Amino acid sequence: MMRYSVTMNGQSWEIDVDDDGVTVDGERVDAALTSVPGTSVHALRLGTASHRVIAERGADGVWGLDVDGRPAEVEVVDERTRRLREMVVAAGGADGPRPLKAPMPGLVVKVEVEEGQVVEPGDGLVIVEAMKMENELRAEVPARVSKVLVAAGDTVEKDQVLVELVAPEDGEE
Repeated sequence: MMRYSVTMNGQSWEIDVDDDGVTVDGERVDAALTSVPGTSVHALRLGTASHRVIAERGADGVWGLDVDGRPAEVEVVDERTRRLREMVVAAGGADGPRPLKAPMPGLVVKVEVEEGQVVEPGDGLVIVEAMKMENELRAEVPARVSKVLVAAGDTVEKDQVLVELVAPEDGEE
């Protein structure tokens, strides 16, 4: 089963997709999606209604959609990415250090920040490769990087602290 959090035009849904179909917010939905090979055009059937969807993948899980000629931005976050994002927001007081921990054992591919750097939500911090997949860990809140504890090429264990973040000081942007 694949689980997604989908936000479109201010509304959010939890969507589960498995071999038996699609469930939206716990309710089974009769749905089918057919793609036109080599294009971004799809035919979506929800119940008895059919829709023409053009989907263009943007950055950070945000998709630009055109549904029956109406544009919309949709953020799609799979369960794995949601868990990774949660790990970016760490324990600690409001002003205390917030450790960014490795979500799983892996290899640090790239450190995208340096000590003292101010980051905004969505900014990349560290890329860790695990099970042949690169996972970019991103900032969830505005912060300042207080410590970088790893370098590219380092092997890390699950829950190892990679970077420490602190609240930005007044006036830092």
